[in-house]
Amino acid sequence: MFLKFKQKSNTIFLDTDSENFDIEGTLNVVLSPSLYWVKKVFLPLKYTREVKPLLPSLFEDILPEGNYSYHVYKKDDAFLLFAYQDKLILDTLKDKGIVATQVDKVYFAQAEFQEIENSIKIDENKSIFIKEDLVVLLPSKWAQSEKLLDMSSITLSKHWVSLNQFGHIVDKKSLYTLMAIFLLLITLVSVEYFIVYNKTSIANDLRAEVFTKNALKATMFQNKAMLKEYESIHTKQMKFRKYTSHILKLTLAKGQK
Repeated sequence: MFLKFKQKSNTIFLDTDSENFDIEGTLNVVLSPSLYWVKKVFLPLKYTREVKPLLPSLFEDILPEGNYSYHVYKKDDAFLLFAYQDKLILDTLKDKGIVATQVDKVYFAQAEFQEIENSIKIDENKSIFIKEDLVVLLPSKWAQSEKLLDMSSITLSKHWVSLNQFGHIVDKKSLYTLMAIFLLLITLVSVEYFIVYNKTSIANDLRAEVFTKNALKATMFQNKAMLKEYESIHTKQMKFRKYTSHILKLTLAKGQK
């Protein structure tokens, strides 16, 4: 069975038990509480940027093992913290007939249904309602309202995230480690290059000094040609000395010169 949406509708509510969607084009996705973890905390901090580095540790006591992404926003004096698995959400979308390229932005039910009264039924079995300022998902038989979910009436908030399609391949900690190793290798190669370049420069200066001191030619090609010529002269001279030495060592009879 497929849920059909009008062309103008571009927002869906995604739950693990949602029926398949028949929708084309880009869309926004509001996540059911079944697809994320949420905490409301009070911290002696002022800005969300100060809280972001703390998110993994703030969730470590409740999250099952896996690769997670995090989000935080401030409401009044409290911070609302979110943890979610990109792969789980992407797989759920795929199972429901939605491809990742269709998704524009992803929202949390916590932010989009914060102001509801009583409860809202998302299907015959599940409803969402507010409990201690948190949007929770509970069996519909516990609900006191017959109001059905109508996504066309939802005005989306500014609290959205983008899904990381490759976050499950390499977790962020491993990625940062690989980046650190890569940067270290670049640094080592750069230092080695600088050392080699410096030694080459010194060698070139010494060669130029030797060339000037010994009145050598400007290029190695010219110097090699000159060396070859001198080696040829040297060979001839050595032969001449050898023959001369033999002649001078001849034993002459008395009266011979």
